[in-house]
Amino acid sequence: MISRTVAIGSSVGLHARPASVLAEAVEESDVEVTIAFDGEEADAASLLEIMTLGAKHGDVVTLSTEDDSAGAVLDSLVELLSRDLDQE
Repeated sequence: MISRTVAIGSSVGLHARPASVLAEAVEESDVEVTIAFDGEEADAASLLEIMTLGAKHGDVVTLSTEDDSAGAVLDSLVELLSRDLDQE
């Protein structure tokens, strides 16, 4: 298992648009990714599961996968989450 941590850059946290952008990127990657925050885990390809975590701007989340060859995918997701996706 590999994982990465990132502080949420979107000013509204992981709400509608940012959660949708993340879920779409995970779905396109064909890698099973889990996102964790405050002791809760969610399927990072599920918009609704991501939103139920309630992560806000500046909160630190952990992305992880069982696919040890998916480091580049996690790195790209970290870069994505570190930006303010509502302003793009």
